[in-house]
Amino acid sequence: MIALEANVAVTASAVSVPPRETVKPQVRRRLLTWQDIVALATFMIAAFLLTAPLWLNLDHELRDDPQDQAFFEWMLAHGARVLTDGAYPFFSDRLNYPDGVNMMANTSVLAVSLPLTPITLLFGPHVAFNVFLAGALSLTGASWYLVLSRRFVASRAAAWVGALVCTYAPSMVSHAGGHPNIVSQFLVPLIIWRTLELRVRGHAVRNGLILAGLLVWQAFINLEVLFMTAVGLGVFCAVMAVVRRRSHRGEVLPFLRALGITAITTLAVLAYPLSVQFFGPQAYHGLAEFVRGFGADLASFTAYSRHSVAGDPATAALLTQNPAEENAFFGWGLIVLFFGLLLWLRRSAAVLVLGAIAILFAAMSLGPTIVLNGVDTEVPGIWAFLHHLPVLNSAVPTRWAMAIAPIVGIVLALGCQRAADTMRTQPAARGPVRVAMITAVAMALVPLIPRPLATVPMEPVPEFVTSGAWRAYLDDRHTMVALPLPDSSYPDPLRWTAYTGHDMRIAGAYALLPNQNPQDPSDRTAMFSPPWRPTSGLISSIRQGNPVPEITDERREMALADLRFWKAGVVVLTPQNRDIEMLRAMSDLLGFRPTWIGGAWVWDVRALVDDPDAVLTSDS
Repeated sequence: MIALEANVAVTASAVSVPPRETVKPQVRRRLLTWQDIVALATFMIAAFLLTAPLWLNLDHELRDDPQDQAFFEWMLAHGARVLTDGAYPFFSDRLNYPDGVNMMANTSVLAVSLPLTPITLLFGPHVAFNVFLAGALSLTGASWYLVLSRRFVASRAAAWVGALVCTYAPSMVSHAGGHPNIVSQFLVPLIIWRTLELRVRGHAVRNGLILAGLLVWQAFINLEVLFMTAVGLGVFCAVMAVVRRRSHRGEVLPFLRALGITAITTLAVLAYPLSVQFFGPQAYHGLAEFVRGFGADLASFTAYSRHSVAGDPATAALLTQNPAEENAFFGWGLIVLFFGLLLWLRRSAAVLVLGAIAILFAAMSLGPTIVLNGVDTEVPGIWAFLHHLPVLNSAVPTRWAMAIAPIVGIVLALGCQRAADTMRTQPAARGPVRVAMITAVAMALVPLIPRPLATVPMEPVPEFVTSGAWRAYLDDRHTMVALPLPDSSYPDPLRWTAYTGHDMRIAGAYALLPNQNPQDPSDRTAMFSPPWRPTSGLISSIRQGNPVPEITDERREMALADLRFWKAGVVVLTPQNRDIEMLRAMSDLLGFRPTWIGGAWVWDVRALVDDPDAVLTSDS
């Protein structure tokens, strides 16, 4: 166990602290003790308590973000298809046919979907999603605990408290409601640790290659988390190199040498996947302007998330864009404790740098203009000068607040360690210090205890799909068109094709796709659905409650053109809101009524699509 001289938390260069902060070096513990096993078990238990509604009701889905759950179930099926069928991993035409979807630009989570293939094949992508989510939380907690307890603090209790905050902070619980890729942060503490090891002399190749392997692994889970980790570590390393330039002269060159090996190896491995992401088919150039404006409300930092026991959904709704993006809800207790610990540990340069990085991330998270209690103050934030830059134009600003949680957890672990050291070296202060620390931690963390994830009944996959009846209409030349086409408000068809192991291709998608604006061909910013087409726009408008327009021959002509573009073999409508209006509109467009098969209305349109001379008129 390294001494508290490594009291640097995420430090890429361990800071030398005053003698009163150090403890005698101990033999590094390599085996798990019963305390470790209990600590690790708590993270697993917490993960399953949080996700219990999904496990107890396998016919339910996440209430706050069902579209992303369906999306990741589709991605899990894609990973299984890559292994079983040898499918190309970085692009797929199973979704959004015929244009397809760029997997690298859409968080394909290949580093998770490939290992989970046996579960996906045996139990289906819906169960595999539950395993993904619960496993991500469990592994993240375990990873933080082991790295903190083995490398940065001597106290297991301190490591446990810090790991709890890193894993179950309100931002993590918020993203657990639909973004398992973001809560899969089990590699982050390992990346931090191995970055610190780059400064060790004589092991440049080994340390560089180990870190490169972790970076590549994380790149195939979530690049956004990797980018934020890299920015934080980069700032920390640069500042600490200056602070320690005299006391640790021999660290910079070994660090840079090993970092060079890391960079060369990582870029060599990721060069092709990243080229597909940024320059391949269906690549986009930055997020839409409105997404780049998603900043954290300044008031949200001291508020409590709706996912915490002390939170109020109505209050939280005023301070954030949606329930899955409550990134900054630390609450007054934790904010006061964090800054109190910065003051108490102020003689540690590393701790002060961590505090500065947290403030920097908080400022970046506010977005282009600062919003306070839901009111735009029109005061520009630093993000106003950054969000047009390459790479940063693909970041959601509010998520920089999410990157503060690990910093808070690390500083809290160091503070608990400092309290433990004080109690050991100053017996007379043991009682007051213990009471003060336990009280402060409890007041900060108890209100943040997460509620179990909210779920709602899931629309079942129709029997038309589960029975295989769809195979009579689709082949390699035809695809399914669902009404309405899948988007963020209707992701169900993604789950249908995932259920079939991607044997079924569908038109439309809920995915990040490039804009195709004929008035501005240079605009390639990301959209969350395919470009508008007459038929998809018509059906979507009807589903949203608008009246059914007059079905003219011109509309029929456009509908036939759309079906041919999609290479449709069958059009399918399941019972849902406004289904009768959509059924009548589609029947009027096609000139014939559908057949009820396996819980769905089905229009066989192969004859229309395959016959170049076919036309649709009111007399059809």
